[in-house]
Amino acid sequence: MAYSYEPHHFEEFREGQTFRSPGRTITETDVVMQSALTGDWNELHTNKEHAEARDFGERIAHGAMTFNYALGNVMSIGILERTAYAFLGMDAMVLPNPAYIGDTVSVDIEVAETKDLESRDDVGLVVFETKMTTQDETVVFQGDLKFFVLRRAAAESFA
Repeated sequence: MAYSYEPHHFEEFREGQTFRSPGRTITETDVVMQSALTGDWNELHTNKEHAEARDFGERIAHGAMTFNYALGNVMSIGILERTAYAFLGMDAMVLPNPAYIGDTVSVDIEVAETKDLESRDDVGLVVFETKMTTQDETVVFQGDLKFFVLRRAAAESFA
């Protein structure tokens, strides 16, 4: 499967289009750096013995980190390279299963909605239904990521 896609401007997105990211393996360094960056040193992430005694059986990635991996994997697809104007948020997000150190995660996205904006002529709204899975297809993130995406004419004015 090819993972390299050309950047898309707002006009090029169609509802129903699908894309898949390459994988990325979650490392212990990633978890430590997330803890250091955010100050979240919860022992489910940082204490092997504590985590092993809990329901998950081993250390897990932070929930916020799992979301960030999903967002990063969306960006790694390439379709929003130099065309993503702003990430606007989500109406819904779930983390149905934990992501573990050593898991390799990738995302599948589907264009759920494109919307012209009467108040803006430089961008349009694109909503991506996003699902991130591990190497064994366990779902660890689902959400509707919303972006302002540059129109072709606006992007050319920035070049």
